[in-house]
Amino acid sequence: MLLGFSGLNGYLSNSAYIGVTVGRFANRIGGGGFSLGDGTYRLDANEGGNTLHGGYRGFDKMLWKSEAYEQSDGVFVRFELNSPDGDGGFPGNMKAEVSYGITKSNEVVAVYEACSDAPTPVNLTNHAYFNLAGEGTSSVLSHEVLLHSSSYLEVDDESIPTGRLLPVRGSPFDFRSSKPINRDLRAEFGGSGGADAPGGYDHCFTVDGDPGKLRPCAEASEPGSGRKMKVFTTQPGVQFYTGNMLPDVPGKAGAVYSRHSGFCLETQHFPDTPNREDFPPCVFGPGMDYREKSIFAFEIE
Repeated sequence: MLLGFSGLNGYLSNSAYIGVTVGRFANRIGGGGFSLGDGTYRLDANEGGNTLHGGYRGFDKMLWKSEAYEQSDGVFVRFELNSPDGDGGFPGNMKAEVSYGITKSNEVVAVYEACSDAPTPVNLTNHAYFNLAGEGTSSVLSHEVLLHSSSYLEVDDESIPTGRLLPVRGSPFDFRSSKPINRDLRAEFGGSGGADAPGGYDHCFTVDGDPGKLRPCAEASEPGSGRKMKVFTTQPGVQFYTGNMLPDVPGKAGAVYSRHSGFCLETQHFPDTPNREDFPPCVFGPGMDYREKSIFAFEIE
């Protein structure tokens, strides 16, 4: 169900961020920089004039230390990385620790932690692409998705938030009841709409409830296989991305991942939060460590 590669080389030239841990700051930071305290920080502008997923050498391109371990409910791997002050333009010496595990109850558990000796923006997530019919088999547009989100972030032409949170009610972004991904896309993708999301979704949705508390985030199901996935998170938002820009990537066992071959549910803080005082805060540092958790639970209907 996960898009990926058969060997290491695929991950070393992974422009689509397939399956990676993203940092220091997932998603986009507008203008390639931000101000914090008395300082102004310039970042790698690796997507036009903006910063995407930490810059040219984000956490997805670094070698992490790893350690496997067991708990009573499953098996886990703990990854650790030291990011020095000035890494990608970000302030502070930061240590990141991410654990992924599979439990006996068919859950994938992700725990993200970080500490820094100076205030710095932190936003970690995993960029897994899912296809519940089986990777490399078909488009995901017929998957049915439910999002526990009553609003989403309006973005400009460069996918930078305008600062407005728009209600989903009555729009193509209304996934509060389960529906096929393509229902409100253009007719060429099997839908009957498309004014606001013409070729797919790549938007940050708010997760209803209190940030910091583990709560329902999303559900996805694939009618043909009967597979269903439920997502829970402590994060304030989730980026729902339907693989609109997958560039015919050679994947596992001869598969080729083209447009809409997988979808992502990237639990995270809102994009461009370092430049938005009205968004849930993303700055952590001495005396305030970063910790977030997400769970992906699987079942057969």
